[in-house]
Amino acid sequence: MFGNYLIGLREGLEASLVVCILIAYLVKTDRRDALRPIWIGIAIAVAVALGFGFALTFGSQELTFEAQEALGGSLSIVAVCLVTWMVFWMRRTARHLKSELHGKLDAALQMGTAALVATAFLAAGREGLETALFVWASVRASNDGTHGPLIGVLLGLLTAVVLGWLFYRGALRINLAKFFTWTGGMLVIVAAGVLAYGVHDLQEAQFLGGLSSKAFDVSATIPPDSWYGTLLKGVFNFQPDPTVLQVVVWLLYLIPTLAVFLAPAGFLSRKAKSEAQSPRESAKA
Repeated sequence: MFGNYLIGLREGLEASLVVCILIAYLVKTDRRDALRPIWIGIAIAVAVALGFGFALTFGSQELTFEAQEALGGSLSIVAVCLVTWMVFWMRRTARHLKSELHGKLDAALQMGTAALVATAFLAAGREGLETALFVWASVRASNDGTHGPLIGVLLGLLTAVVLGWLFYRGALRINLAKFFTWTGGMLVIVAAGVLAYGVHDLQEAQFLGGLSSKAFDVSATIPPDSWYGTLLKGVFNFQPDPTVLQVVVWLLYLIPTLAVFLAPAGFLSRKAKSEAQSPRESAKA
């Protein structure tokens, strides 16, 4: 449940910040007449995201078991790719997000109502679709037969809305760079579990082999129905009897992704620059 709460909080807060930036800028520049098109665009984005989530949830129920597993595994991998791109993108552009949105809003104000609706829809819609896909994949991966995963997501989204409102009112100030760094790192861990679960789905769909090759089985030590087994599954999508391929994929994704994400800002660019200068220095020598 905690992992799903984190997803709802992180993704919802990004969307809330986007909405706050758009609304606050219009209020500050005395363009309240443009608020209605912005809210219309945001409402359309929310409706599209909900429709997408509804289609994912109920549209696959008519498929065969193998087709369901193949679809679930494929979309889980896509969701992990999107959320990985998103956490890196937010870390890189968080400082400039406000000015970027202001620039797009200024251009839309000059073009008219339709442009304002489109700007709000695109700004909030991308977050909504990413959230719907990753939430669906994560809830599916951590599904234990209860409503716990979905409740966790809804609580996370509700918390994000409240935080967004407090930011807008100026009643709350936190270091967003540190917040997105820590939650981004935790989200990478959650994504690793979703990726491993997606691989297991593809194995059950017979798209990948090795379903019977277990890396280990600690079901007796950590029963899936125990409170700590449920906790590990809810937070990390832990599986007591993963296949060898699941463990390999989990490690190959988690270790390098987390290392690069938590590296100091500018580390990769400085390293690339240093490597580019090395051949020149050798040539001069």
